[in-house]
Amino acid sequence: MSLGRYVRHLFTGRGSVRRMFPDAALRAVEEAVRAAEANHTGQIRVVVEASLDGPRLWAGETARERAVEVFSLLRVWDTEHNNGVLIYLLLADRDVEIVADRGIHVACGSPVWEAICGEMEAAFREGRFEGGLVAGIHAVGHHLRKHFPGDSAVANELPDAPVVL
Repeated sequence: MSLGRYVRHLFTGRGSVRRMFPDAALRAVEEAVRAAEANHTGQIRVVVEASLDGPRLWAGETARERAVEVFSLLRVWDTEHNNGVLIYLLLADRDVEIVADRGIHVACGSPVWEAICGEMEAAFREGRFEGGLVAGIHAVGHHLRKHFPGDSAVANELPDAPVVL
């Protein structure tokens, strides 16, 4: 673990999340998820985590490893068509990870998710946190609509509100 990473995580707290994603931005993210899910059977979850705790940092846990863990904890994998997608932001590392369940991952693959993450990270570097996240949600929704079209009357299997950790 680098000292720089440790310091970033030490000084990035929930206040940082609130500055980058105030209540209005979190509501806009929730609405973006709801809108993105209107024309397909897929499910999108968004998680914003300020930083990792000491033991996770000391162990060298990556944003990707944490995203996979959160994917499991929030049961994003537990959708009828195996088409849940987690968009995970680790603010202290300025890292975005997308973890997709096997049904949609087989259809899209890692290059698609990495491209969306790259676009979101570029927007974040420009200070466009809400806009970057909303654009990422719409991009994920586009791929879900392409591979899992369906009626919006299908039950919403996962909450639309973003989770702040």
